[in-house]
Amino acid sequence: MTLLLYMLILVIMAKKLLSSSCPSCGLSMQTTAMSCAACGVKIEGNFSETFFGKLPPEDQKFLEQYLLAGFSIKTLEQRSSLGYAAIRSRLDRLIANYEALKKMDAQKKAVLEQLRTEEISVAEAKEKLEKLSGD
Repeated sequence: MTLLLYMLILVIMAKKLLSSSCPSCGLSMQTTAMSCAACGVKIEGNFSETFFGKLPPEDQKFLEQYLLAGFSIKTLEQRSSLGYAAIRSRLDRLIANYEALKKMDAQKKAVLEQLRTEEISVAEAKEKLEKLSGD
């Protein structure tokens, strides 16, 4: 592999992952546009996302490493400087973060449904959503 190709791979891999949280209010952001860097085609609309994309960047990177290790703690241990206990701890934290995201999403949907059916006011919905987001 040439040095230039290797450096290009490192640059691509070093790109920062986008956060899925709004920098202003902390609520989840919705993907509404995608574009092709090669030809410039752009599409707009509401696109669904998985909870994996909502995980913090460090959890996404660890999940990728675990996937590439064939979901084997032993293989990941051999490929990294982490020991079994550290890997197990990170996996447990990743699972907890994923479950918390799913729970929070369900709670937010419930609040929005209450608002839709006029069980609560806009102000109450806003307060509940802010509370769920930790603001």
